Amino acid sequence: MKIFKEDFQITEEISLGKGKMVLFSGPCAIESYEVCARVAESVKETCERLDIQYIFKASFDKANRTSVNSYRSVGLDEGLSVLDRIRREFDLSVITDIHEPNQAKPVSDVAQALQIPAYLCRQTDLLVAAGETGKTVKIKRGQFMAPEDMQYAVNKVKSTGNNKVCLTERGASFGYHNLVVDMRALPTMRQYAPVIFDVTHSVQQPGGAGGTSGGQKEFAPYLARAAGAAGVDGFFIETHPDPKVALSDGPNMIPLHKMKDFLTMSKQAFELGQQSQNSVE
Repeated sequence: MKIFKEDFQITEEISLGKGKMVLFSGPCAIESYEVCARVAESVKETCERLDIQYIFKASFDKANRTSVNSYRSVGLDEGLSVLDRIRREFDLSVITDIHEPNQAKPVSDVAQALQIPAYLCRQTDLLVAAGETGKTVKIKRGQFMAPEDMQYAVNKVKSTGNNKVCLTERGASFGYHNLVVDMRALPTMRQYAPVIFDVTHSVQQPGGAGGTSGGQKEFAPYLARAAGAAGVDGFFIETHPDPKVALSDGPNMIPLHKMKDFLTMSKQAFELGQQSQNSVE
């Protein structure tokens, strides 16, 4: 199986696919500037110490929540204001989700990368609009998608002339409030683009808490180590100062005070995967 060997620059300082770990991390939804700032400051400090490339992530809208009563975040205008402030005050690149084609341009004016939610990974107009911004497009594999079919999502973005696209693995759904990660999906998708492993959404239990999503974050270390050793180009990890009171996805997030140890472990697994990759091919 031939692994995708091309690489690209997300920014002048951050490369993807060159063998150096990239981390996308932050709270699930924007709750306030204060929560985002606390996370950004702490994770940036840890990543600088561990020599990990870091991009801050938080969503201005969670349009796919289980219940109509679930918290959806602060909205486009306020959300972009918070992200822009995080970018400037902490000198960080940022990424956030888009759900509609008309969001691509305003988001790209602030963010250095655009994320396509898993449920929307087949939406041609959305993928093309994201590609046309010229920014990096990070596509999450739909829980319903075969890994090999993600090549067509990649091609939709590349049809715009934008080759800065990566894929994200977050498990497959078989119903019954559970996700299963098949590690074969990682090398399969790495034939088409660099791959990020979404640690915390892979332990999510969609709709599993009676109208909200549950999670089994106790399994996150095992999946992170397995994915890193199997070979990925980076990780997506959501974190919060106090997941018990987080307004979105708290049950599957890594507590902020545990991120240093979690990232140390994840980088060790990542480096093992890099070392073993050539011998496996």
